[in-house]
Amino acid sequence: MIQQRETFLNNIAAALGREVNKTKKPERNWKHNPQAVTLTDLSQDELVQLFKAQCVNIHTDYVETTAAELKAELSNRVDMYGGGPISVWEDERFDTYGLGVLLREEWPQAGVEVNEWDIQKGADNIKFAEKANVGITFSDITLAESATVVLFSNGGQGRSVSLLPQTYIAIIPKSTLVPRMTQAAQAISKKVQREEAVPPCINFISGPSNSADIEMNLVVGVHGPVKATYIIVEDR
Repeated sequence: MIQQRETFLNNIAAALGREVNKTKKPERNWKHNPQAVTLTDLSQDELVQLFKAQCVNIHTDYVETTAAELKAELSNRVDMYGGGPISVWEDERFDTYGLGVLLREEWPQAGVEVNEWDIQKGADNIKFAEKANVGITFSDITLAESATVVLFSNGGQGRSVSLLPQTYIAIIPKSTLVPRMTQAAQAISKKVQREEAVPPCINFISGPSNSADIEMNLVVGVHGPVKATYIIVEDR
């Protein structure tokens, strides 16, 4: 529910010296629209190479694999980070890529604690993510220009999984790769236009947390994951 909307709009209209237009949406016919075409001439493989190069700049490890080898690659990466506890989304893509047995059988049998986000657990999911060593999610849209993963947090896909653990792993289906922010905004806008449900929280994450607020000295791992890995999966 939007509260005080009419009063808010009336105040703005009064300041502009006109009435509120409640019937016609303003047209946006830009004379120049370079953002819509920037990098769109690149092939999917070229976007991958752009993405890979940018990972160096954002201090993020980069891995390429196939769907068949993803399970072994993910397991190796978690071992490299020191094992569990592990926090993951409730996401059917884990089963689609054959990772369900790893989450629910192999890791628990090896003594690795895994929490698959469950809305019935409420805040306990967040508490687990706080103590987790590794957080794992899939990327919904991936921006090649900035090596950014776009996460739609909704229901069983809590944002804490990518924000609170010590380390973070993003599984990136190659088909999710787009040139830049423009395409992500367009995709979200189309959802709105089609009156589809839009996630209440959409996170844009570019590698581990970092800050250069103090004397312009970059410090990695200030307020979130200290290390991050992007795993590109060939899914075409």
